[in-house]
Amino acid sequence: MSRKRVAILISGRGSNMAALIEAAKDPGYPAEIVLVLSNIADAGGLAHAQENGIETAVVAHKPFGKDREAFDRAVQDVLLAHKIQIVCLAGFMRLLTPWFVSQWGGRMINIHPSLLPAFKGLHTHERVLAEGATRHGATVHFVTPELDDGPIIMQESVPVLPGDTPDALAARVLKVEHRIYPEALRRIASTP
Repeated sequence: MSRKRVAILISGRGSNMAALIEAAKDPGYPAEIVLVLSNIADAGGLAHAQENGIETAVVAHKPFGKDREAFDRAVQDVLLAHKIQIVCLAGFMRLLTPWFVSQWGGRMINIHPSLLPAFKGLHTHERVLAEGATRHGATVHFVTPELDDGPIIMQESVPVLPGDTPDALAARVLKVEHRIYPEALRRIASTP
């Protein structure tokens, strides 16, 4: 079995990245994490990747100013140099340009802490509580130029409990994220 070469893009501690790395330690898993790339030089997840023997790269976005496509092209150069086949976004806090997204059609996935299409964007836990929703959860989806709008690969829900705080709800959703993201990547990487 030839395992697909995967890059994970992060901007922070990368807890979903850690879940993907853990899953890929199984020799029968169809994806191999070969690169973790961040736009932040001291992102916590980079050290975790290095501790697991995974190559890391930093493409700082600040030198590119407002030229988002130039930044995306620099990221693309690194991905191509590593012969990446699938890109996983794990807390990568950059809006990607349509040009970049088009390079990875059907091969770039993201995890979002809500039951899409509900609660796209940021601060999902606070918004779920403010609206009085009774269910919340996480979604793995293909990345398209529209934010949090691509075809859904997997979803799992959790109940919103009386007295929930955003942090308590986030912790419950994170457990779901760590379960469904590796499973979604398994499905994508298993397709020829």
